[in-house]
Amino acid sequence: MSDGYQVAHIDELEELPINDGEFVWRPIRRRFGITAFGTNAYTAQAGQRVIEEHNERGGHEEMYVVLRGRATFALGDDEVDAPAGTIVFVRPDTKRGAIAAEDGTAVLGVGAKPGVVFEASPWEDVFVANSYADMGNLEGARELIADVLARRPDDWKGYFNAACLEARLGDRELALEYLGRAVELGPEQAREYAQTDSDFDSIRGEPRFVALLRAS
Repeated sequence: MSDGYQVAHIDELEELPINDGEFVWRPIRRRFGITAFGTNAYTAQAGQRVIEEHNERGGHEEMYVVLRGRATFALGDDEVDAPAGTIVFVRPDTKRGAIAAEDGTAVLGVGAKPGVVFEASPWEDVFVANSYADMGNLEGARELIADVLARRPDDWKGYFNAACLEARLGDRELALEYLGRAVELGPEQAREYAQTDSDFDSIRGEPRFVALLRAS
């Protein structure tokens, strides 16, 4: 390796289960420190989800490349068979997702918003933190969340996600403290999402939680 380039095999990338293991995310942008565009890889066994089902509504364009194996893409109302070597480009507002059709399927994803200078999403750290927590790396999870709060101290979503993490980890007092700050910064949004977020099931019966969700 030199200062001018880096090389890594997809199987050497960090393996992070997302959404309780619904699919496996292998960070590429984080691994190389890429700042010009967003890119990640995803791997799965046959029958498992390899690309989460979602819809980009903010003008974000995405391209997927099946590196190995085979995937079945759901694109809008269509189903597309995608063996290794297939390139799938998806425009904004088109629902997309994919299921692995073969063991060891790997898909590369690349995305950016046209005409806008790329900025890495701080919520990437939230996803990693949640995955770390699922794997028992509590120190790593809390460090990432702390970094998000330091970079975006006035964004309710950071504190909301911090509250979710601490509620899952069993620190009720800290979870309520973070949730209180989220409600201060974004009262309508924080209260709406907290009503149904299962991460808060452990504290849903706490009087302070009930009071926080009650609009003044």
